[in-house]
Amino acid sequence: MDLYLPIANLPVNTVFIIGLGGLVGLLSGMFGVGGGFLTTPLLILYGIPPTVAAASAATQVTGTSVSGVISHLSRNTIDVRMGVVMVVGGTIGAVIGAGLFSLLQSIGQMDTVISLLYVLMLGSIGAMMAWESGQALIRMKTGARPPARKRRHHPLVASLPMRWRFYKSGLYISPLAPLLLGMVTGIMTMLLGVGGGFILVPAMLYLLGMTTQVVVGTSLFQVLFVTMAATLVHSLTTKAVDFVLALLLLIGSVTGAQIGTRISRRMQPEYLRVILAAIVLVVAIRMALGLGWRPDEIYTLEVR
Repeated sequence: MDLYLPIANLPVNTVFIIGLGGLVGLLSGMFGVGGGFLTTPLLILYGIPPTVAAASAATQVTGTSVSGVISHLSRNTIDVRMGVVMVVGGTIGAVIGAGLFSLLQSIGQMDTVISLLYVLMLGSIGAMMAWESGQALIRMKTGARPPARKRRHHPLVASLPMRWRFYKSGLYISPLAPLLLGMVTGIMTMLLGVGGGFILVPAMLYLLGMTTQVVVGTSLFQVLFVTMAATLVHSLTTKAVDFVLALLLLIGSVTGAQIGTRISRRMQPEYLRVILAAIVLVVAIRMALGLGWRPDEIYTLEVR
């Protein structure tokens, strides 16, 4: 059954879009990632305009983050003070990202920039994940222990002025560090439609030195409110949010996440990371080829 998307201005197969959301939700449940960094490129490959795909994916990430935040709040595994600082930074970043989004749209380069950024981002993330998971598999086969990590924030973070105490995270650092980190993820959310959790979590661990018990919950807290802000800014400025598309994706992702969670309990995490790395690299390669392929129709007509 086909359904017309009013903002994307094209008909889509309802079952396919719900299935696409289910696939992303399945990956989210299996691998513990938000899935936003795969939703946008998969929509682009399907034929959705990159601007609409990025804006609508941010809306979907908002919906999928709600249950995670509620769960972590009930377990008291969120550093609310740290999260609020990141949300403030993310909101500022969303406004900056909206300006960049409008600028790139005005010069006609938004679609190309989104695709190029995704190729670079997915390629680098996939390569790092493949290396890390490969090392983990080798250690698992040989019985070697992973190297112990000292929880210590980065020297650049330590050099920033005006320190605050973040009791839940066990830190005494400048709020400028999480503020800037939030701004970066806010810009990425506006431009790419991602929640940013796949960057936030390692940055919070290795740059800020947060305790592992509160990292995931605090990341979800920030992602929830920043994607809400990004959706609002997109709706008011770029007008690129297609709520029909976001609703279809959300229906599929909620169902897929439940199935993925059950599958993840039965598989070794090392093998799960290898599979996710392979999926990310395949999507990156396909998008890179799409940037270089000559289209069947060089010119298109659009009625304005």
